[in-house]
Amino acid sequence: MTVFVLDGATGTELNRRGVDVGLPLWSAGALIHAPSAVVDVHRAYLEAGADAITANTFRTHERSLLKGGLSGRAEELTATAVALACQARSETAPEALVLGSVAPLEDCYRPDRSPDAEICREEHKQIMSHLMAAGVDFVLIETMSAATEAMAAVSAAREIAPEAWAISFCFRSSGPPGVLLDGTPIEKLAPYLGGARFVGVNCVAAPQLSEHIAAIRAAMPAGTPVAAYGNVGYATEDGAWVSTDAVNPDRFAQYAMNWIESGATWVGGCCGTSPHTIRAMAEHLAQRNSPID
Repeated sequence: MTVFVLDGATGTELNRRGVDVGLPLWSAGALIHAPSAVVDVHRAYLEAGADAITANTFRTHERSLLKGGLSGRAEELTATAVALACQARSETAPEALVLGSVAPLEDCYRPDRSPDAEICREEHKQIMSHLMAAGVDFVLIETMSAATEAMAAVSAAREIAPEAWAISFCFRSSGPPGVLLDGTPIEKLAPYLGGARFVGVNCVAAPQLSEHIAAIRAAMPAGTPVAAYGNVGYATEDGAWVSTDAVNPDRFAQYAMNWIESGATWVGGCCGTSPHTIRAMAEHLAQRNSPID
């Protein structure tokens, strides 16, 4: 079984390096004020062993840029983000993939703020068009917590990138596994996800991912690639951040090996992870694949 290593967080890693990632632009501001830092982050993940990096397009859709006073620059900044990722790839690991992030249009943890289906489809269609024109290998619809928006994004992907899309969901941290934050179980969405490069879970605390992977595997047809890229901690209801033992790169890597045992074939990191995390993961994976003397 071939396992692909995804990169880790971009926004929190930029913040760790002293780059302003304040809202509403979050990591998108770095494309204007610190593009070299974006390249450095991508390069660090590739040097750590990532097989794929995700362009810094989590907040380059028009809706977020409008809130940050950058209306009309969505295509430009999306293209810049992809170019920076491609630069890092060409300089470091030419065989690596560059994915294009397609994030929720509003708050990742507030599915109630998601616009209606047609608005979601049109806005996701726009950024996907920008991503494909800029040259990503495939679009990554990620951190989806509302079923309506997720299905709208899938509809857009089938039109814009019919053979070049993947999707990853943000599931509830309590209750039955595989349930989106809006209460929709993955099995209700599974019939509409055929053709995805992978179906995954992200932005959930690392210790919880194995049970969500099992839920995805149970819902999807056999052989569907599954991705898992977790956080080092979780946000409480009042917005505070609580780190788990996964903040330690070696411990995170051990969790990732559990994800693989549960059936994930794409593994990486989300909020709070760093190149140290991905390096530890790649090293554990290499040890796992080494023949026994």
